Amino acid sequence: MNKTFRLITICAALAALALPAFANEMLGPDSAIQDQCTDDNKRAWYESFTATRTSNPTQAYEAAKKYLGACPNDADEITAYLKKWVAAYDKEARKLRLPVLLYNEKKYAEAYALGREILADEPENLKVMIDLGYGGFLATTTAKNESFNNEAIGYARNAIKLIEAGKAPAEWLPFTSKDDALAYLHYTVGFLTIKNNPSEALGSLIKSAKYESKIKSTPSTYYFIAAAYEAGPYAKLSADYKATYEGKDETPESKLALENINQVIDRMIDAYARAVALAGNEPANKASKTEWLQSLTEWYKFRNNQSDAGLNEMIASILSKPLPAEPSPITTLPAAAPASTPTSGSASPVVRNAGRVA
Repeated sequence: MNKTFRLITICAALAALALPAFANEMLGPDSAIQDQCTDDNKRAWYESFTATRTSNPTQAYEAAKKYLGACPNDADEITAYLKKWVAAYDKEARKLRLPVLLYNEKKYAEAYALGREILADEPENLKVMIDLGYGGFLATTTAKNESFNNEAIGYARNAIKLIEAGKAPAEWLPFTSKDDALAYLHYTVGFLTIKNNPSEALGSLIKSAKYESKIKSTPSTYYFIAAAYEAGPYAKLSADYKATYEGKDETPESKLALENINQVIDRMIDAYARAVALAGNEPANKASKTEWLQSLTEWYKFRNNQSDAGLNEMIASILSKPLPAEPSPITTLPAAAPASTPTSGSASPVVRNAGRVA
């Protein structure tokens, strides 16, 4: 539904409240508004309003504002009706203004202030929540402005809940569909959360990659999944391993702890492989692909006795496999536990940029 049609829709509803128009007669052009509260001018403005309120609500609005501006002290039925109509127009217009501020003008502070006003009147306005949720991602990536992150995360999460409960906006723009919107909202939550809480961000990032959306085929999606694993679950498990088992003889408990670390590393390998595969030979991805391939090779060799045999084949086939979910904790050792043990008391090789997520 385009913007003009949306305005026409709400104004058509208001038209049911319309008072009879003044007699249809030929009138001259509108006079200047100052000191022009005359019967002739009022008649002209009101006739212009009634003639255009459904076909050209912007023109009707201008006529109504002239009427009310010239005659602010009138207290008749027409004035009351015009005030009501103008207030409704203003409410609808600000909802149309919000995406312009976010997506076109990139005036994020003004957009969030306006969004708060709208949500104060309409607490479950899904379209506004979607815009403000995604707006936090845009502010961070295009303007390096992180001041709206917490707000944006809250709006995005609320929007996800409403969508998953069956609610839908009148239009999904700037997204192409429900799934596309959900993908970007989950990605926004993950992206804005990863720096301070990578473990929490991980679930959102994985969900974002499961929808049929551009997010699914974007290489950086999988880099961030790998980074969230590395800075979140891997960092915690390896620190716990070091504190509890470093320098001690191997035990069933230490082997079990290592198994839990290894399954997280396997998820990191999977994610890095997807990032590398999707990066392809695009010049824009060259630097990132080099870095991702280096990390992938390091982790792959660690899990394969310092050999990279089969790595290229894995990269070539990785996109044909489903993205694995977050691993569940292993509570019992498999029948044949891996023979490898931590090197020098560490559960992993030296990690470059450990915990770096941006």
